[in-house]
Amino acid sequence: MTTEEVTNTLRQAYVDEMETVMNYLTNSIVLDGVSAEEVKESLREDIQEELGHAEMLGERLKQLDERPPGSQEFEPRQETLQPPEDTTDVLSVINGVLDAEEDAIDTYRTLIKQAEEADDPVTEDIGVTILGDEEAHRTEFRGFKKEYKND
Repeated sequence: MTTEEVTNTLRQAYVDEMETVMNYLTNSIVLDGVSAEEVKESLREDIQEELGHAEMLGERLKQLDERPPGSQEFEPRQETLQPPEDTTDVLSVINGVLDAEEDAIDTYRTLIKQAEEADDPVTEDIGVTILGDEEAHRTEFRGFKKEYKND
């Protein structure tokens, strides 16, 4: 069925999604300025989607007779997505989102490959679904970055 490698990647992806929710929420609250509004709104919308990803991953772990990680198993990794000291530094948040999305894309590509090798089509399908969402987020934030370079 599945492998320890797959469940370890599912656990890491779950933790990453929860960290993303925290950082997106904080940045959607603290950013200031007229130019920040569109980015803040996008982050607010993405929070629900990222939370849905975590729920899908957690449910899959449960189906595999595993347990999603709790907060004491959490080690933060999203250094570039931390709220900026200068709350008008929207570009640093955009770059942090892009870093987080690239990391997520790599994780889901790994999960898809591992699930395929483990003959676990359900996990593979979850990985493909979430990968599509993460690539869409990356595209949106690449657009925001282009706008900031033109300002």
